[in-house]
Amino acid sequence: MQKFIKGSKEDGLCVMPLVIGVTATPQRFDNLIAGTTSTVQKIIVPPEQVRESGLLKDRIIIHYPDIQLSADMTMFKGAVDNWRKKCDHWESYCERESEKMVNPILVIQVEDGNDRIATQTDLGACIDLLEETLGRKLQPGEAVHTFNDRGTLKVRDVEIQQIEASRIQDEENVIVVFFKMNLSTGWDCPRAETMMSFRSAQDYTYIAQLLGRMIRTPLARRISSDAELNSVSLFLPYFDEETVKNVVNALRDSEAVMPTETGTNKELVTLGRNLEYSDVFDAMDNLITYRIDSARKQAPLKLLIQISRALTMDGIDLEAQKTVKKVILSKMDEEISRIKESGDFDTRGASITGFALGTLIFEYGDNAYSFDEATQTMTVSEFDISRHFEQAGRLLGEGLHKEYWIRHSTRDHIDVKKEIIVLTNDTDAMERINAFAEKEFIALYENNKRAISRLNEARKNVYERLTNASVQPISVPWVLPDSIDFSIPDNSMKFEQHLYCSEDGTFETSLNPWESGVVTEELNNGAVCWLRNLDRKKWSLEIPYEVSGVTTSMFPDLVIVRSDAQGYVFDILEPHDPSRKDNYPKAVGLAKFAEKHWDIFGRIQLIRLKKV
Repeated sequence: MQKFIKGSKEDGLCVMPLVIGVTATPQRFDNLIAGTTSTVQKIIVPPEQVRESGLLKDRIIIHYPDIQLSADMTMFKGAVDNWRKKCDHWESYCERESEKMVNPILVIQVEDGNDRIATQTDLGACIDLLEETLGRKLQPGEAVHTFNDRGTLKVRDVEIQQIEASRIQDEENVIVVFFKMNLSTGWDCPRAETMMSFRSAQDYTYIAQLLGRMIRTPLARRISSDAELNSVSLFLPYFDEETVKNVVNALRDSEAVMPTETGTNKELVTLGRNLEYSDVFDAMDNLITYRIDSARKQAPLKLLIQISRALTMDGIDLEAQKTVKKVILSKMDEEISRIKESGDFDTRGASITGFALGTLIFEYGDNAYSFDEATQTMTVSEFDISRHFEQAGRLLGEGLHKEYWIRHSTRDHIDVKKEIIVLTNDTDAMERINAFAEKEFIALYENNKRAISRLNEARKNVYERLTNASVQPISVPWVLPDSIDFSIPDNSMKFEQHLYCSEDGTFETSLNPWESGVVTEELNNGAVCWLRNLDRKKWSLEIPYEVSGVTTSMFPDLVIVRSDAQGYVFDILEPHDPSRKDNYPKAVGLAKFAEKHWDIFGRIQLIRLKKV
């Protein structure tokens, strides 16, 4: 028999009593920016930065048949249904967020033709199925083709007009595109979200190249609330498991920056909220998480100005920007006064406005030289002082040096510039200013986060980027989206009572014996439902901890939901091997998390397996 030893939370601290329960290639992304008419500047952006920016969709999902028979129209029906689903999701999202409507495009790759016919693929059957699914006739201009050797095609009673590939994205009435092999160049179409290929498996390299032009996000940002809108779907009726692997490998070898996940529809799924637990989702309003992004930290002073500007722009606090600038300038005054009171300011200031000029004299005849110190004093030009003033302004950021200059406009402008230069060269003073700004930034976010949560998603993303860039981890509301992306490994099993499920109500995942044992025990003891918390998903519960002084993230395996007389209780459970090097730092991180947030979560436990 095996037992799980669980840490419990008492008085806000995570301790470890014996609470026992029985159980059974980096690639390159080249962004060309035109300079002058004769110069082009190339900027190389790291692939991970491009992905994290939200400019690319998260995943490419490939559908292929399980059976060895001709099922192309069945697969085409699946592609049309997938496209219509994306249309519905985009319509709902754009209406909810007051965004300009996104009209997804269905891209259909057809077979070659001959002198008599444009293509061997039955375009008539395609049109029939499209109109049947739409429940209406296709309107002029909605279906187009890119066959270079053909003009307008009339199929059934629908005119399919020829179009240049480069025009497809901007022709908003276009929703269906037929093509053969001529979309790999001169084509970039974020609206293309579903692709069907009637071609044979030998064309896998071209298909991979084509997908690289379909992965940009239509709104140039990731959609946090709906995982369906962060994927490209590809339907391949003439491919099997082996040839699908060829497509995946070709994608990974591509020079384009690809999504982090590429796989089949059996591996990559979208799960929706389990409607049986709608009241549980409603009860999560006060839960929090953290978002740690060590690669994009910014100076607190800059973050404080940026969040104050955003709050003013969004009408949350119309005086925020003015108030924040005022308190920062006052803090700068305070630090400059401190330097002056220390007696160091005159010495530092004198070195800015003038310097001694030494002279070396070489006696050519005697083959000797002499050095005279401080034979004269040079006055630093106003141009050089202004240059140093601008350099100091870059250290402060957000134009604060000029704000300070304006605040003291009645004084000698050289003296004011000297003060800024001296201030930014004083390490202790700048550390105190940044510590002050960090405290103010956190307070400003905390005081306004409920109002921020009511903004549309595009604006909420602005604040999320700011909090993620803070050196000090900041708690943010933990909001689970309507749907999530989920990966299902080969050895997955079905589990009951999960917060998210597929359309048929089932949930599959792979848990190790520790994790499955804890889930089974909790459900047997009356837990209402649970969540498998995955690593590094945008929706995951994230908790900070430190390793050698560097803050990083942990993602506890399980969130268990119980109920008591006051309502639902959310437990954080982390089955963890005590032999791992991160065991102690994670335990400390959980303890600190529990100390701060004991009032909104239930048990916060690091769990060990004990053999008896």
